[in-house]
Amino acid sequence: MADRPFVYIAGAGGIGRALALLLRNEPRMAAEVVLGDLTQGAIDDACHFANVDVGTDAPEARGSVVGGDDAALAEVLERADAILDCLPGAHAPRMARLAREHGCHYLNLTEYVAETEEVLAIAEGAPTCFALQCGLAPGFINILGHDLFQTACKRWHVDSVDRLEMRVGALTRHATEPHFYGWTWSPVGVATEYVKDAIAVRGGETVKLPSLTERRTLLLHGMPFEEALTSGGAADLPQALGGRVRDLDYKTLRHPGHYGWVEGLLAEIPDGDDRPARLQDAMEAAIPHVEDDLVVLYAAVEGKDADGTLRAERSTFFCPSIDVAGRRLRAIQSTTAAGIAEVLRIAMERGLSGPLLQSQVPPQDFLEGPFVRLAYVDEQARV
Repeated sequence: MADRPFVYIAGAGGIGRALALLLRNEPRMAAEVVLGDLTQGAIDDACHFANVDVGTDAPEARGSVVGGDDAALAEVLERADAILDCLPGAHAPRMARLAREHGCHYLNLTEYVAETEEVLAIAEGAPTCFALQCGLAPGFINILGHDLFQTACKRWHVDSVDRLEMRVGALTRHATEPHFYGWTWSPVGVATEYVKDAIAVRGGETVKLPSLTERRTLLLHGMPFEEALTSGGAADLPQALGGRVRDLDYKTLRHPGHYGWVEGLLAEIPDGDDRPARLQDAMEAAIPHVEDDLVVLYAAVEGKDADGTLRAERSTFFCPSIDVAGRRLRAIQSTTAAGIAEVLRIAMERGLSGPLLQSQVPPQDFLEGPFVRLAYVDEQARV
């Protein structure tokens, strides 16, 4: 990359600080980073984390305390090449409008469906790139699934398949009853994906299905996990692969026993707009936060080849925490931050503009990029 990018990261939490570290650490980026948050304490912590010596000529990350219409934010965005939105999904439309106003690339992580549709409208005709849902799920898992689909069609000499499955679990390495879980990422994100409907393809038709349904057991490297439909993770693949996949879905992986416990909580919470918040409160009252996490991914394509033989293409990752420049990144931090960093690299190198959804990200360029290769290490392959 010819010029050092100037990047504004909205949100100085776990993902924001990991992203700052990755962007400063990659020699081809060596990015200049400004982290924005509402409190000086959060910014100071994030900058201290990101400003370890990374062995590149990247300047130290700095921070900016900003409000809803803070003049300091406008000053930063006038110089910024990109806004990387690590805020809760409800803020996405506001941040996208700021990117459009200041002529920045915009990339986000959210699985929120309604907000994604609003950002797509903002991005229409933009001279800069608006890349959406660029994290782990949605994000990496969709690009991996799309790559498997393309590989299968080429190898099998077909243009359609029977099934595309995408599975991700941000998990604790150890789980105890009754919840068999530990917080490794945003509680609000977990509660939301458990309550809102999932988008899937059934019989070639795009449909909405209730989250936490279609539960079944999946064995990966001989270890049992429970999968269930959840919202947001399919990204735009149901539309992009319309007519070419009979059944397509995204499910979240959990340790066996977790979903039964969640259903017990939901049985006590009536329907209503506050249902995700009430579920979040009930879960947070019982589930501890943990640091030693693991991200498990599985994608599979199944169908018949040109000769009528049933075949499958599968890919599995057990991603552990990693060290970057002496800083430890939890698995959820590194895998999520790597996805958005990789899409930023592609957007800037290729000069992309307008909306960019997961089906439009070039799979091999993404999967072979420096950030993805750093974070997506299958520890089980080394056993």
